[in-house]
Amino acid sequence: MFETAIAGSLPKPSWLSETEKLWPQWKLAGPELQQAKADATLLWIKEQEDAGLDVVGDGEQSRQHFVHGFLEQVDGIDFENKVTMGIRNNRYDAQVPQVIAALRLKGRVHAFEAQLARAHTKKKLKFTLPGPLTIVDTVADRFYGDRKTMAFAFAELLNQEALALQADGVDIIQFDEPAFNVYMQDAADWGVQALEIAARGLTCTTAVHICYGYGIKANTDWKETLGGEWRQYAQVFPALAASSIQQVSLECYHSHVPPDLMALLKDKDVMVGVIDVASDVIETPEQVADTIGIALQHVPKNRIFPCTNCGLAPMSREVAVKKLQALAQGAALACQRYGVGA
Repeated sequence: MFETAIAGSLPKPSWLSETEKLWPQWKLAGPELQQAKADATLLWIKEQEDAGLDVVGDGEQSRQHFVHGFLEQVDGIDFENKVTMGIRNNRYDAQVPQVIAALRLKGRVHAFEAQLARAHTKKKLKFTLPGPLTIVDTVADRFYGDRKTMAFAFAELLNQEALALQADGVDIIQFDEPAFNVYMQDAADWGVQALEIAARGLTCTTAVHICYGYGIKANTDWKETLGGEWRQYAQVFPALAASSIQQVSLECYHSHVPPDLMALLKDKDVMVGVIDVASDVIETPEQVADTIGIALQHVPKNRIFPCTNCGLAPMSREVAVKKLQALAQGAALACQRYGVGA
């Protein structure tokens, strides 16, 4: 009951890369970098287990960025000549690679970190991949000329890697789609369809993470413009409810998302964001349990999975660890409050 997990990313140690940055630069190269990535992955698996989380992940320690970490293993993408592009509907500018030819995987993308994580934890293992709509919003298209066509091409590649991750022993494969909260009509019209292509043939648990972004200034400033009620989820939740995706992650704590929108997900598992990633203030177990209690008004208890609002990558390592502990302690308190057997 109330199984806990993080959205995906965790801060990188200072000996691996720059800290508290969304696109940090590595501090090592070659075999030394590979070993450092492995060490950081094992460190965070231990931290998640010690905090008491039920589902653990690799913390995306081997990826500079949650989207570009996948794209680096795709032919047809030019990383040498990046261009500046406004992403998330021009919320902020980013240096992005260009799609210049038909897309094809070079080989396995995340075998190293997935197999490493699987070998070092007995807990449920979740692995994250960027969703197709979010990918097309984080690259410059110089080949396809159509976002939907390019998204479907990426979805096929994601499906290849997702099936391989499943064979690696991953229990949950989550696709990250923050763009679903920006391009709501595209998400409903073809974004969920692309997501289903990415998840085709999977027998492990499938999930999608939809948030309002990392706790960086561009995102927090954007949230200030969204008014007293954030209803973006209302446009895509019905399409997800009709899809084969089994779990949906949403932002809840310290957001202006009306909690009753969770009911739109019908029989889906709901990963309820109970940890604020835009604040260094550590939640108390009582606050986490209170947020779970709000979700219980709209979702049956057996379908609630307490989670972080988004990734923790830009935060300090110390704060992230304390937030993981608060997540687990709050879920345990919620079990006591609301009765596991009731």
